[in-house]
Formats: sequence, C-alpha cells, structure tokens
Amino acid sequence: MRAVYMGTPEFAATVLRQVAEWSGCEIVGVYTQPDRPCGRGQVCKFSEVKELALELGLTVHQPLNFRNEEDVQILRDLRPDVLLVAAYGLILPQKVLDIPTYGAINVHASLLPKYRGAAPIQRAIMNGDPVTGVTIMQMEKGLDTGPILLQKAMAIGIADTAGTMHDQLAAMGGRLLVEALELLPKGGLHPKPQNDELSTHAAKLEKSEGVVDWTQPAKVVHARIRGVSPWPGAYFMMHRAGQKDLRISIEPGEIGPAMEPATDGSLPAPGSVLGLKDGKLVIATRDREYHISMLRPANKKPMNAAAFHCGYLGSCDDATCSGEGLC
Repeated sequence: MRAVYMGTPEFAATVLRQVAEWSGCEIVGVYTQPDRPCGRGQVCKFSEVKELALELGLTVHQPLNFRNEEDVQILRDLRPDVLLVAAYGLILPQKVLDIPTYGAINVHASLLPKYRGAAPIQRAIMNGDPVTGVTIMQMEKGLDTGPILLQKAMAIGIADTAGTMHDQLAAMGGRLLVEALELLPKGGLHPKPQNDELSTHAAKLEKSEGVVDWTQPAKVVHARIRGVSPWPGAYFMMHRAGQKDLRISIEPGEIGPAMEPATDGSLPAPGSVLGLKDGKLVIATRDREYHISMLRPANKKPMNAAAFHCGYLGSCDDATCSGEGLC
C-alpha cells in the first residue's frame, strides 16, 4: 500500500516510527504542521514528526491547511491508498478524505466515543477513570466521530501521569495501527458506528488548569495533579504570614491517611501545611493528607520536601529534616 502519514507531536512520531518499520506499506509522504516560532528567541522549531521523517529520509509537506487547491492536488498526485493520521492538528475536509482508496484511518488515544477532542489522555486521568485505551477509526468530517475499526484498553494506575500514559498509549497506538493495516486489504476490518449518546469531549488543556484546589477530596486532587503532569504542571500559591505569597510547582505525590480532628472536632483548613512526615511535605485536602516529595518554588530549582520545609517554612532540627516524624 502507498500510505501518506499525517501527524505533528511526539505521540504521532512514535506511531510513525512503528509504521515505518513495518514492511507492508510504502510511506510516500509525511504531512505535519508548519514550523512555528517558539522560545524567547522565537526560533522556528521542527515538529517531532518532521524531525523523524527527515531522519528516515521521507518527504515532508507542511501546508497551513487544505483550502488551497494546489495543496490538495499535491496530495492527490501522491496517489495514496490510505491516509494515516495521528494528532495532526487539523480537521481534514471531505475533499481530502475522498482522495485515498481506503480513506483515512486515525489513531486516537481514548476508548471512543469517550473523550473526543484534543486532550483525551489528560482528561481521562483528571476525571479519575480506571481505564483508557486506543481507538483506530475510519475518519469522516466530524471531530473523532468516524466508525471504530479496532480498540484496545489499558488500565490507568494510581501513580500514572499524563506523561507516562502518553508514552504507553503512543506505543500501543502504533502497534494497533499496523494491525489494522494488515487487515485492511483483506477486508478484515468491520467498521462499527459510534454511539453519539455516549460521547464526551476532551477539550484542550489550559495553563490555568494546573492550579491545585485543595478544597477537593484527596482522590480528586491527586487525579488533577497527575493529569496536568508534565504540562501545564501542577502548582498552588502558598500563603505565609507577613510575606509575599509563594507560587509552588509540585510533582504528583501520594494520598495519605484521613486527617485527625482537633480537640474541638475541626479539621485543618484545606491547603494548610501540616509539616513533614517520612520526608514528605504534608498538605491538608478536604478529607485526607496529601504527601509531596518534590517541590519547586517560583524561579528556583526543584528541591525535596525536607529542604523546602527547612528553607521556606522556618528552621528545623536535623532529625526533622531527615524525615523523622511530623514537625
């Protein structure tokens, strides 16, 4: 088969590498988003897919979109049997979907119809789902609405983050796409329409979603922190008497025991620092302790919880800073 591959970020590059290693098709072109300026110097950066395509000696195309008929004709001239799409970043118009003999096949990192949209991995984790997966689907004009060709589930562990699940799902997506391509010319794929009534939308993440809401139960807090790691990253503002509020970025921690009430029956205020326990900073949520090992104050390097406690929350003795007990 003559295949044209379309994708942009690291997820799509992982899938591309597996397809390129498969002997059952010839990749006659790779499409990716145009180079965009980034960083303080506004230097144009290649997408991960473009970097890999050049490494593999594949021809790269970067149209802004397919509104220009010349761009559509260039694709048509490649005579693809199939379009392979993974996190490309564009909704393909019908005139593009109609070009290949077998249409366009998409790799999506969720169990469709759940989590259609840009951030399926993150949303599944943030919502506390125990399972996610990969769907191979036949593309149509709508956003992730096409018939399902293959699906495979994957458990989400209590310590999994958007970063760890991204890598596992990308690898699974590449394997499942190759499996679909092996079945495609044999008529072994049986499209199954999605049930739109069960669909949910996975909106693109915003930087503001990294803020930790300590008034939520610890289970919800933990899911949110994992879902925004590594991007946009979890953070909160620490209030210190007589000092400027301090922005603290944190890595996912662990859910601790239920908090013990004071003598008057009240619980610590959500977000309050309860001290150190076993070398971890303890913060109150609505119902349980939350234990954090690594923190990064604004404009500083990451540090362990003991160093942070001693440096930012007052002096501690050697025993406390070594993680013994709760100070």
